[in-house]
Amino acid sequence: MLQYTIKAPSRLRANVALPPSKSISNRALIIHALAGGARFPENISDCDDTKVVVRALETMPDVIDVRASGSAMRFLTAYLSVTPGEHTLTGAERMQHRPIGVLVDALRRLGADIDYLGEEGFPPLRIRGRELEGGRLEVPADVSSQYVSALLMIGPALKQGLTVKLLGTISSRPYIDLTLHVMHDYGADAQWTDVDTIAVGPKPYVANRYVIEGDWSAASYWYEMLILNGDNDSTVSLGGLSDGSRQGDSMVRYIGSLFGLRTSMVRDVGEPLRVVLAKGFRPVQRLDYDFSNCPDLAQTFIVACAALGVPFRFSGLGSLKIKETDRIEAMKTELKKMGVVVRDHNDVELIWEGGRCEPTWEPFDTYGDHRMAMSLAPLAMVRDEIKINNPQVVSKSYPRFWDDLRQAGFIVE
Repeated sequence: MLQYTIKAPSRLRANVALPPSKSISNRALIIHALAGGARFPENISDCDDTKVVVRALETMPDVIDVRASGSAMRFLTAYLSVTPGEHTLTGAERMQHRPIGVLVDALRRLGADIDYLGEEGFPPLRIRGRELEGGRLEVPADVSSQYVSALLMIGPALKQGLTVKLLGTISSRPYIDLTLHVMHDYGADAQWTDVDTIAVGPKPYVANRYVIEGDWSAASYWYEMLILNGDNDSTVSLGGLSDGSRQGDSMVRYIGSLFGLRTSMVRDVGEPLRVVLAKGFRPVQRLDYDFSNCPDLAQTFIVACAALGVPFRFSGLGSLKIKETDRIEAMKTELKKMGVVVRDHNDVELIWEGGRCEPTWEPFDTYGDHRMAMSLAPLAMVRDEIKINNPQVVSKSYPRFWDDLRQAGFIVE
C-alpha cells in the first residue's frame, strides 16, 4: 500500500496552474460527440474520469469500463441509448453498487433498450442504441443532478425534443445550469420554462471550437490550505479559472470569505486571468451552511472547521452517500483520528458541536475517493506531519495535485 508523509511549509507562497474542469470536460465531450464534431474540445482534463470518456468515444468498444467515474457512467448511459450499436457499460466494484435506476427508468420511458446484467437498478448495463422519439418526463431530482444532465444532453438528438419536470428538492442545481450552458455553446435550444421544468427543442447541436476552463473544485483545496496556514502573509495564485464561471463550486469564493480569505481577480496586460487568495479578517466562530448546490465542497470545509475548532452544521449532503465512497461515514471515521467527533442526521447533515475524543493521528484513509485525499492533505498545516494512505486516488480529478504541493513548498514523501 502506497503511503505519503506530508509536511507543510510555514509560509505558503503558491503559484498554481489548476487542471481543466472535469465537469465541463465530460459534458463537452458527450455534446461534441452528439454534434458529430471531428476534433475534441481543447484543454480537456487529463484526469481518470475524463480519460474513460475519451477512450469510449474514440474506440466505442463492445465493453466500456468507466472504472470509478460516476459522471461517465451516467452520461454514457444516455449517450449510448441514442447512438447506433450494442454495448455493455460497466465499472469498478464500487460503481456496481452506485444506483442508476432513476436514469434507466427515465430512458426506458423514452423507448431506450437497456437491460441490467446484474442487480436490478445498478450497473453493469447492456444498451442497444436506437433513435428515440422524446417527449415529456418526470424525474426525481433529489438524488443526483447527473441523471438530469444526462437526459438533457441527449434532448437535441430526440425527434420531439425533451421536456423534463423535476420532482422533489433539486440537488446540485448549478450543475444542471452548467449543463445547459455547455449545451447553449453548441447551439442547443434549451431553457427553464418553470421553476421545476426544462424544455429542450429538437434542434441539432452544431460542432464548434470549445475550450475547457479551469476547475473551481480543485481550487477549493488551495483555499483550505490558506485557511489553515497560520502565516498572515501567505498567498496563493491560481491560474486557469474563469471569473464568470457557471461551475457550482465557484461558490468557494464566498465560503472562503467566511474564513477571512480575500479573493482577487488579477489580469496583467497581455496575461491570462489569475485568482489571488490572501489572508484577511478573522474567520467565523461557527458555520451553518447548506451544500445542496455544491456538495463537492463539503469535505473541504468539514475538515477546515474541524481543524480550526469551528462548530458547524452542514446540510444538503444527501448525495455524499452515493459518491466514490459514503463520504458522510468516511468523514466521521477520519475526523476521529484528529480527535473530532461529528454526528450525522438523517444521512443529509453533519453536525459538530465541539465533541472530542483522544486523537491518534494515525494515517488517514482515502476509501478510493480523490476528495478524501485532497481535503485531508491540508491538515499538514496544523500538524508537524500527516500520513495519507493510497494517495494516488487524486488522479480521478487532479492528477498533478501532489506535484503542485511539492512546488508550493510541501515535503511529500
